[in-house]
Amino acid sequence: MWTEADFLVIGSGIAGLWAAIRASEHGSVVLVTKQTGGESNTNYAQGGIAGVMAADDDPRLHIEDTLDAGAGLCHQDTVELLAYEGPNRIRELMAFGAHFSTQTLPTGERVLALGMEGGHSRRRIVHAADLTGREIERALQKAVTEREKVLYLQQHMAVELHLEDGACRGALVLDREKGTLRGFRARATILATGGLGQIYQHTTNPAIATGDGIALAWRAGATVANMEFIQFHPTTLYHPEARSFLISEAVRGEGGVLRLRSGKSFMGRYDSRGDLAPRDIVARAIHAELQRTGDECAYLDVTRVSPYLVRERFPTIYARCLEYGIDMTKEWIPVVPACHYSCGGVETDSEARTSLPQLYACGEVACTGVHGANRLASNSLLEAVVFAERAPRHAQTSPPLSAANPPEPKAGGTQPLDRKRLDELTRQVKETMWHQVGIVRNEAGLLAARESLSKLREEVEDLFQRTTLHPDLCELRSMVTAGHLTVRCALLRKESRGLHFCTDYPEVDPTPRDTRITAETGVW
Repeated sequence: MWTEADFLVIGSGIAGLWAAIRASEHGSVVLVTKQTGGESNTNYAQGGIAGVMAADDDPRLHIEDTLDAGAGLCHQDTVELLAYEGPNRIRELMAFGAHFSTQTLPTGERVLALGMEGGHSRRRIVHAADLTGREIERALQKAVTEREKVLYLQQHMAVELHLEDGACRGALVLDREKGTLRGFRARATILATGGLGQIYQHTTNPAIATGDGIALAWRAGATVANMEFIQFHPTTLYHPEARSFLISEAVRGEGGVLRLRSGKSFMGRYDSRGDLAPRDIVARAIHAELQRTGDECAYLDVTRVSPYLVRERFPTIYARCLEYGIDMTKEWIPVVPACHYSCGGVETDSEARTSLPQLYACGEVACTGVHGANRLASNSLLEAVVFAERAPRHAQTSPPLSAANPPEPKAGGTQPLDRKRLDELTRQVKETMWHQVGIVRNEAGLLAARESLSKLREEVEDLFQRTTLHPDLCELRSMVTAGHLTVRCALLRKESRGLHFCTDYPEVDPTPRDTRITAETGVW
């Protein structure tokens, strides 16, 4: 069965919801998402959304901070779009009903309470306490459900993109609850599927972040870029039951200090900005100190910060730490790095166009050039909404669908799922990525990872062709593809830059360049 619409949007984080809202102004929209409600990386975003909203700030400063964090690989044009268009997008989020934290000036005026995070030269982090992403998700979910032209299908997962005459004209979509496959034809398709954190053993990402959009685009022939730049958040709660709960960078922005078990602070030895250095520097510093000392974790000390401020600014983090017996106003928080964000992805231009006609990408799935080799804190939500605004604007120019009558949607085989084998293959992917494609890498490990993932990919693809369609197998197929693309990009980069540190090539190449893998390059 095939359903037709003007636009197909895949994913329901901030990028997907915003794109669906804007696309509905130009035609009919089908919005498909794997999960129910607000399960997305957006929903887990604690710190905030960066934007120039204060009198003492300027877009040029935001641009400088972004370029500095990006270690020479940011694209100037898209960074400028981010900084100059971002404030209007934030105001529009507020118009959609997102409630951000405010404060009262001595004059009695209520203004946004802007936070500070590592890498920023001004307070420009707009936040809703420490649940910013959840508040944005709530507001946009409500706005989407009010759009009559949006058909919102939850528990639906894209399995393959649908191509006609070399252009993307929709996708095959699995109904996760019924197990049935449906085809959706659309003039234009917008990928907003989020990240790939689940390819790693330890991640701050939700279970749905399996790199689906990257794998979908790659299999359809789109170019991917800069996949080697995986951001490891330096501070996740170290506790056997915490499941890599993120301790927001904003905690350091409000005065938190990283310490070793001995009580010594150490960030001053790694960067002049100390605890407010960009994430890649902080994550590698913690990794180096743990390697040197043999300690299992570092500690984040906020005991010198006002307890009232801690509880007011970070109520969720405070409450979660208490669940594990840690009063962060009195005790140090044990922390370790974990996979957090992918700066690379499906390569796009300033209009969110990919190399495949009528396919667009925005949010974490995309590589817009904004983040370069390292994402500046809280730029991710802003990038998502800025380019989710631009994608539908250009997608409305897509030519109409032809009168073609595609064959009935079909994918997968007939054999029952081998759950035990699927779980074992998933574990192997995660362990390979964590141990050989982590914070610090070497070429031998990357080559071994490429070989391991090539073999895993062959087995997973064979399982996919033989086995009845199952969401978990589809996700594993995406994971092994995203992992292998990450390794391939890492092997192409013969230097250490930003988030990619390779001990065989510790120096920075004087000529910055993106790593791209096209359909012609080959994968396996």
